[in-house]
Amino acid sequence: METFIKTLIYIHAFFGGIGLIAGFATIIVKKGSSNHKLFGKVFSAGMLVSSLLSLIVAQMPHHKNLFLFLIGIFTIYMIFAGNAALSFKSRSKESASVKDYAISYIMLLSGILMIIMAAINWSVNQQFSILYLIFGGLGILMSSRDISFYKNLKNVRNKWIHHHIGKMSGALIASVTAFIVAGLHYGNIIGWLAPTVLGSFYISYWIRKTKVKTKTSNY
Repeated sequence: METFIKTLIYIHAFFGGIGLIAGFATIIVKKGSSNHKLFGKVFSAGMLVSSLLSLIVAQMPHHKNLFLFLIGIFTIYMIFAGNAALSFKSRSKESASVKDYAISYIMLLSGILMIIMAAINWSVNQQFSILYLIFGGLGILMSSRDISFYKNLKNVRNKWIHHHIGKMSGALIASVTAFIVAGLHYGNIIGWLAPTVLGSFYISYWIRKTKVKTKTSNY
């Protein structure tokens, strides 16, 4: 059994590595170009496979880890929601689909579970409880915004690009965090939070930049 689990871990790391490289490539190339779209697809595929395998490994004997399981859901949510945001670029899409809502509600419930786990484990491990609070809070915030966006689609049509940037960048942040913590074994709170802090500046920059563009163009 342990050999099988190790094989899954190696495959998980391999696809995660591919996703990580492709993710950084999407940052370097011109936004909206054919290369950006190609690397984005590779990034999405790599991270989805890696995250799905992490869900399995996190439930295996001697490897059970609820936090990593929830982070796997967090990353999968980011990828699906980030790609789903592209569909709202088309004016022909007048309402969110069941799939769109399902992705966001699953993340909302997972975020709530993280907050509950933070409260339960606070007296035992404050460091991980803080991480539960941060990732759980982010999950609740983003999924709640998704649901609000879906319900007011006609009034906030141009925000699809902001949702795409935020979610895909968030998925890259999660992959970098996983590499630092699991790959480099730098598992303190700095290793967990540094990518999120730095990535937030990147997301803020591009959202501000696209806000300027949406005033003069039809995104």
